[in-house]
Amino acid sequence: MTKQEKNEVIEVLKGKFAQYNNFYVTDTESLTVAQISKLRSHCFDKQVEMRVAKNTLIKKALESLDTEKYTGMYDSLHNVTALLFSENPKDPALILSSFRKESKGEKPELKAAFINGDVFVGDNQLKALTQIKTKNELIGEVIGLLQAPIQRVLGALQNKDAAKETETVVADEAAAPVAETAAPIAEEATAPDTTAPEAAAPAAE
Repeated sequence: MTKQEKNEVIEVLKGKFAQYNNFYVTDTESLTVAQISKLRSHCFDKQVEMRVAKNTLIKKALESLDTEKYTGMYDSLHNVTALLFSENPKDPALILSSFRKESKGEKPELKAAFINGDVFVGDNQLKALTQIKTKNELIGEVIGLLQAPIQRVLGALQNKDAAKETETVVADEAAAPVAETAAPIAEEATAPDTTAPEAAAPAAE
């Protein structure tokens, strides 16, 4: 590789590191060409960008951007390295975990991950990274927490309205027999008295 070609690779890597806040450094040594192709396919399906580059060029790209920011990543740059760039911080971890289960192997091995400024070092971090919360998931949880009190208030109001409706129905049903009982009493009270004229008739004769 000529110096110009190396500089071109460094510039491309710088662009990727600047573009993504999340990237994984993995060890793909011992993987076959077919396995590498399959891994690329999995990454493509999840919109994760995979790039294989020399460790020296990766380090130069990182150092040229911010030496201190990426200090924790330098020790992971050894053996064969494949970089996984992603907008979603846990998609690469899910891909690696799934791929290893399918192939029943231990590669690709996670050497380090840079997630929104935090550095995770070692393959033992892979499981934790598969469970990391994404931005959308965190927003969803916050919205759920904010909606919960409102839903409780609405539920209480609905229960209160239902209770009022029940009380009204019960009151109406209780009043109905009273009205029906009062009606015959009123009719008896207003009926004409025909007894007196019949008794007075003989006297007039």
